[in-house]
Amino acid sequence: MAVLAVAGTLAVTGPASAHGPGNGAPGADLGPNVIVLDPSMPQDQIQAKVDAIANQQVPSQFGDARYAILFKPGTYGSAANPLRFQVGYYTEVAGLGQDPGDVVINGAVQVFNQCFDDGCTALVNFWRSLENLTINVAGGEGCQTATEFWAVSQAAPMRRVAVNGNSSLMDYCSGGPQYASGGFISDSTFSGNVVSGSQQQFLVKNGTLNGWSNGVWNQVFSGVVGAPATSFGQPGGQPYTTLDTTPVTRERPYLYLDAQGKYQVFVPAAQRDSRGASWADGHTPGRSVPLDKFYVAKPSDSWGRLNGALMSGKNLLFTPGVYRLDKTLTVSHPNAVVLGLGLATISPTRGNVAMQTLDVPGIDIAGLIFDAGEQNSPALLRLGTGLSTLDGTLRHPLLSSASNPTALQDVFFRVGGEHVGKVTQALVVNTNNTVLDDIWSWRADHGTGVGWTVNTARNGVVVNGNDVTATGLFVEHYQQYNVIWNGERGKTVFFQNELPYDAPNQAAWMNGSKPGYAAYKVADGVKTHEAWGLGAYIYTNVDPTLHASSGFEVPVRPGVTLHSVLTISLNHAGTIDHVVNDVGGAVTPDFQGPAFLVTFPSP
Repeated sequence: MAVLAVAGTLAVTGPASAHGPGNGAPGADLGPNVIVLDPSMPQDQIQAKVDAIANQQVPSQFGDARYAILFKPGTYGSAANPLRFQVGYYTEVAGLGQDPGDVVINGAVQVFNQCFDDGCTALVNFWRSLENLTINVAGGEGCQTATEFWAVSQAAPMRRVAVNGNSSLMDYCSGGPQYASGGFISDSTFSGNVVSGSQQQFLVKNGTLNGWSNGVWNQVFSGVVGAPATSFGQPGGQPYTTLDTTPVTRERPYLYLDAQGKYQVFVPAAQRDSRGASWADGHTPGRSVPLDKFYVAKPSDSWGRLNGALMSGKNLLFTPGVYRLDKTLTVSHPNAVVLGLGLATISPTRGNVAMQTLDVPGIDIAGLIFDAGEQNSPALLRLGTGLSTLDGTLRHPLLSSASNPTALQDVFFRVGGEHVGKVTQALVVNTNNTVLDDIWSWRADHGTGVGWTVNTARNGVVVNGNDVTATGLFVEHYQQYNVIWNGERGKTVFFQNELPYDAPNQAAWMNGSKPGYAAYKVADGVKTHEAWGLGAYIYTNVDPTLHASSGFEVPVRPGVTLHSVLTISLNHAGTIDHVVNDVGGAVTPDFQGPAFLVTFPSP
């Protein structure tokens, strides 16, 4: 389903402190599309600003405009006069405090369904974010009264948010069918009930809940106080999989204002076996990096300027916009931070890898979209060089640090949709001890530049490193294996996949003698791998007779275990013959499913 794009940039004017040099803090110029709001501003001015951005961005699924709306510490709105607004495409809304309680919005920050000829849904509500503030839910009329609506699908994270009041992850106030295909919440707390509703799958990680309504196919809770108990596969139970703690996590870096009113970027420390919000008992553990240690990038910057800053040891802050680059950006220094504001987007233009890291520890890359160009790139983002020894094992001389892992948070990959895009493998992870936290790797199924021989892409995520943990892995529509996991001791907490829609016939989608490709492949030689909450769906709308032999393909040995695994056939189109390898029943055009396995192999 496509949505009309609105191109261009919105002119949002305001006091000098919110724009241009200074941009609300001494020495900072974050560009015209970073909107810094101050609690001293009249509320009608704030409301006009956020509404103007929403009016442009809500329908702009494939536009180039990008925005970050940043709230300085303080209180906005009141119970009598609440601040309520929508968040559209390519819009980041975030507080500039060190902790979520430093910015308080009395009102709601919301995402609603979009309505098309075939009804109103949230299925394409992608590419937006909400972070680092408190919402005291207030206002609204009729069906929307006193509820925070966040009706999203992939690539729309909520992080470090405290919601005081009731919330809904579906928009039940508009016309049907009201479907949603999200989503991801991390490091957040909810004092009221959360309505999951039509959300087909969801991951909630490291926070607090006070009620969760239901599930459709796959709901995973990891390190969440108040989470419902595991009931996946139980007769009459909900599709819940609950882990008491999260094995490894590293929260996303964020921009904030210190006590002197200067910008810092806070880089949270890695956590192991963690539970609850990182800020529940005080400041999140980690380190602050002054903004003067960053090169603040603008879309007009050349590759040479950006890469030169990285090579000189600067961190990189991408201000909102689209960065079209004809050479590879190389992140070469240990502990480097590469952070995007407003879902800044990097697109290679000459078949180059968009970004490459070298073999150093502790790199953190967050808040970016990598958008494939018309010339085929071997990869969009490659972590580590993948140099190998004579025996064929990966060589990582410096970067293996369990206490200081390399991390990606809210990093999204797109192949087609806005324009023709081509890539061989979108994300390649050669580094050990790496955290992949909320990754959506998407070969487009709608938009511009879409077709089996048009937006070609073999694999969405390839993991070659050891001790890699994925928390929130969404990978869709790639033409061969969507995920290939070659490294040892890998862990995945939540996986969502749709197989490719558009193979023209079975002959075009064969894995040797097997029909189709599994969504998630653990390499035959891997000895240890564990994963929880895995879903693979098929919808082959060009040829509904297509088969995939299995949703998941793994070696059968004691160290490889999958928990809560399911397959689905959508809209009476396509068949998955088995769930894992040759085990589990088929889902077909006549039986949507789910077919599921509580554990593979069976205990």
